Amino acid sequence: MIRMRARLLVLHVLVLTLLVVLAMRLWQVQVVRGQEFVTRATETRTRTVIVPAVRGQILDSSGRPLVRNKTALVVSVDRTRLSRMPDGGVEVLRKLSAVLDRPVAQLQQRITPCGPGVAKPCWTGSPYQPVPLDEKVDTREALQILERQEEFPGVTAEIHSVRQYPGGRAGAQMLGYLQPVTEAELEKREGLKASFSGVDLVGRDGLEYVYDEALRGKAGLRRVQVDRMGKALGVEEQTTPIPGDHLVTSIDSRVQNVVEKALARAMKSAPAADGGAGVVLDARSGRVVALASAPGYDPAIWAGGISARGYQWLMSEKSGKPLVSRAINGQFAPGSTFKVSSVTSMLRAGYPLNGKYSCPGSVMVGGRAFNNFRGIPLGTLDLHMALVKSCDTIFYQAAFEQYSKDGGRSPKKTPKEVFANVARAFGFGRPTGIDLPGESSGRIPDRAWKKDLWNRTSAVNCERSRKGYPEVKDRARAEFLKRLALENCTEGFLLRPGDAANFSIGQGDVLVTPLQLARAYMALVTDGKVRSPRIGWAQVRPDGKVVKTIDVPVVGKLPLSEKERRYIKNALSQVPSDGTAAGAFAGFPMNKVRIGGKTGTAEVWGKQDTAWFASFAPTQNPQYVVVVMISQGGMGGSAAAPAAREIYEGIYGIKRPPAVPGGRLTTRLPTFAPDGTVARG
Repeated sequence: MIRMRARLLVLHVLVLTLLVVLAMRLWQVQVVRGQEFVTRATETRTRTVIVPAVRGQILDSSGRPLVRNKTALVVSVDRTRLSRMPDGGVEVLRKLSAVLDRPVAQLQQRITPCGPGVAKPCWTGSPYQPVPLDEKVDTREALQILERQEEFPGVTAEIHSVRQYPGGRAGAQMLGYLQPVTEAELEKREGLKASFSGVDLVGRDGLEYVYDEALRGKAGLRRVQVDRMGKALGVEEQTTPIPGDHLVTSIDSRVQNVVEKALARAMKSAPAADGGAGVVLDARSGRVVALASAPGYDPAIWAGGISARGYQWLMSEKSGKPLVSRAINGQFAPGSTFKVSSVTSMLRAGYPLNGKYSCPGSVMVGGRAFNNFRGIPLGTLDLHMALVKSCDTIFYQAAFEQYSKDGGRSPKKTPKEVFANVARAFGFGRPTGIDLPGESSGRIPDRAWKKDLWNRTSAVNCERSRKGYPEVKDRARAEFLKRLALENCTEGFLLRPGDAANFSIGQGDVLVTPLQLARAYMALVTDGKVRSPRIGWAQVRPDGKVVKTIDVPVVGKLPLSEKERRYIKNALSQVPSDGTAAGAFAGFPMNKVRIGGKTGTAEVWGKQDTAWFASFAPTQNPQYVVVVMISQGGMGGSAAAPAAREIYEGIYGIKRPPAVPGGRLTTRLPTFAPDGTVARG
């Protein structure tokens, strides 16, 4: 009995102790930390959703869409949620595979983060961002997912805005493309993380990249009350997203199509051609009317994630690297189109504008013969006819004389380097500053460049001069390369007489981009001012209000008087009728539209010549500057000039409807209706 009482006493004490502990815990939870738990409970019933803004369109000068939006049902997967499942989400992907009719392995690869050894398609975006698996889902497939959410945790099917390209391949490199936001970008790009919606895409190239912030708009916010199962109960707070601005460009989509077709035809006509570019500038404003590069590609290839095979094709030598814009990134020797700079150099060096100059078939420069085209002598010419007939030897002699005055192989302390400095004044040797990323600078090979090149390559050249080129099977070529290596090893830091001669006719180490050449000719045939071309014209809100007009800055001035510029322009105006482009323009109605220009044929070691034609029209008051370049196209007069003729015929409507009625480009921004559509008529 006593033992039982003792047990009951212990039990009573234990129960009382538990009650005291429970009371203390309740007091701690409800009184001491009550507010904290209330706040936490409230938080678990609220979900914050960032609503992405509709991206702005990219429009041509008349308001025609170059890039627009379309709505599409997109199936996305939260890879973080899948990774927390016991099987890593394999079962969910297996069910999703059946709905989307895609292999499970393909879906797994698509959501795998990109990294070393991971082939595309992989996920390039943030780990916190849903991975879009299919942007072409039909309603039936979407309903299968939405109506059975318990079978598809972490999978969503929502309507999203995706990019559409009405022009197909036209201007693909210029327009650019979109890709998912990376985690690094969220940390680096100011304001992006705060407005990150989880499905954002950012511009990766072209106009999409340069004007990304304006096009992207500002994301909205929605706070939604949900129950413990995550089911929405109501909207607590909502901020409407602000759509991105439209970008109105100076591109005329009709002219762009004309240039694309002319370029494709020129490439097809030259069997060895491996690339080309076409540039059309508005000579009066400095804006870009058309910018084409071949080979091109369909930018829709990026939609939904690009495959490894697709990306390799865009960057492979075999396909011609269609992702690269030859108009702004391609660097080529300009040939005789460069002589406008060399004539200017002669004038600044003191050669008389109306002087007479001997044009023999060959001249000796530094102990080596430099020939005219096919060694044909053209007698005594003035500078006007030297341009029309494209005499080389006049420029060889002038360049060698200036080289010698600078001290030749033993240069003066401060050589004048007239030819190189004038070329820089034309804008060569530096990017034009166009509103596109990754532009190449070209190359002006002066004495400083030679020294820098030697410092970087002398060790390799000296080693090759000793060991030779045993891997080269052609004995004669191997021996030539060994001698060249020895020469570059011992005196590669010197600017040689032949370097100066080649420079004067746009050969040797001088390189330019098609856009640089177009800009130089635009300055020459207008007011002498060197401008930085622009594609963007204005940022316009969806309601039509102009937010910002994008100006074309003046960045330099040609070292020519108005009289000298007019003299050179008059000479160029004779080339299509009586000079090296006469064959290409035979039968062209010059009485309707007179064309001026200059052909160029640049030799390339081991390849066919690069064909050029730089031109302008009408000659009296130029509206257009057109430059065509065909890599491995052969003669400029037979490959590039015919393509330029086709472009002018398309613009002015010769034997076809005109791309630009009356040949006059619009000078006013398109007007927009209150609903944001372009007002017609």
